[in-house]
Amino acid sequence: MVAVMVGIDPHKASHTAVAIDPAERPLGQLRVRACAAQTERLLGWAQAWPQRTWAVEGAGGVGHLLAQQLAAAGERVLDVPPKLAARVRLLATGNINKNDPNDARSVAVAALRSAGVREVRRDDHAAVLKVWSKRYRDLGRARTQVACRLHQVLCELIPGGVPGEITAGQAERILASIAPAEAVEATRWELAAEFTEDLRGIDARIRQTRNKLTATVRAAGTSLTGLFGVGPVIAAAAIGDVRHVSRFPDRDHFAAYNGTAPIEVSSGGRKIWRLSRRGNRRLNHAIHMAAVTQLRYRHSQGRAYFEKKLAEGKTRKEALRSLKRQISDAIFACLQADAARAAAVAAASEPGRATGERLCRQRDRLTPPAPALRASHSQARNQPTTPASDPATAPFPAPLPSRASGRPGQGPGQARPRSGAPQGVLDATAREPIMPRSGKGRAHRPRPSR
Repeated sequence: MVAVMVGIDPHKASHTAVAIDPAERPLGQLRVRACAAQTERLLGWAQAWPQRTWAVEGAGGVGHLLAQQLAAAGERVLDVPPKLAARVRLLATGNINKNDPNDARSVAVAALRSAGVREVRRDDHAAVLKVWSKRYRDLGRARTQVACRLHQVLCELIPGGVPGEITAGQAERILASIAPAEAVEATRWELAAEFTEDLRGIDARIRQTRNKLTATVRAAGTSLTGLFGVGPVIAAAAIGDVRHVSRFPDRDHFAAYNGTAPIEVSSGGRKIWRLSRRGNRRLNHAIHMAAVTQLRYRHSQGRAYFEKKLAEGKTRKEALRSLKRQISDAIFACLQADAARAAAVAAASEPGRATGERLCRQRDRLTPPAPALRASHSQARNQPTTPASDPATAPFPAPLPSRASGRPGQGPGQARPRSGAPQGVLDATAREPIMPRSGKGRAHRPRPSR
């Protein structure tokens, strides 16, 4: 039982803290200015309650720095979602005015009542991947904006404009063939030339960011890049958003988190599932791009799984949702294998610790590398696209137990199993698109029985 819960409503310029007891009675409040001494002032004020827990609203957003500072000071910090705190305030009675003290108290009450609130951990290598993944995503959006503006200006210079996508070199050749005759046309030509230079600069920064992503993912030693259609960009997005796979009890919870699991909306004897719009949409988009990449290659067993679902009577969207769920399960298995391998390496580096087989935790469902994973070392020699330099540091290749059959995956040159889900989602023979477009995937919705 928590003796004192301190809720914090963080802002850019100030932070408001309210302490409550287990009976949700207020014990005190403090407002500090966001400065270098903010953590010292909060800790000095909270010395009256030695058994305390901090609850920060949005510890991954505005309150990230404060939550990391408190965690670095040895404090126990919880990350309360803003929506959860807002629900507590709206359902409360009495003084429910919208102000910082009431918001901070709602954060503390939400942390007391909710058993599934995530505990804040110190930033690790996954935070580096998240930073560069966000940078790559922002550059892609900036490039799309500049390209659209360039298209608009070129439509005013040449009839019909430029069909399809445009590159900086193509735009430069088009502008070289145009001789402006009037002042207005010359101004538009100059504007198009500036957009062309902006596009060339963004392309260069995208290449640099992608190289950094590739190096960072390689340093992480993850096995995600062994999955068919998963490259550095998708792997960085998955690791950066998941951070610690141990917070998901099983693959179903992970599918609900990334939006590939359907939502049940049953009533009475009628069982209905609908498309999920919840969850982490960035991770859902990454899974969607991996699925689309698999569908582009006819030799992939992900494509064979898609065609199998079409033969069963499903629509193309329903078959795509089923494939995305298979990819979600494969990503979850890779993340679990990476966590188990990291735990085994940490145990081997510390004397007196238990062996890797004894580090399995029932709560986290972490297991040491399975026989299929150990056998995959021999299969890695036949995978030309898997980066392998040192066998001790090379990431695990893709063949992992599947969600449907539980058997090891097969390479693209082997025959597909006659029953069960194909393992094409676990092959390492294709890369993701360099500039993935934004697409919306839909979760698998089982058909109601007639």
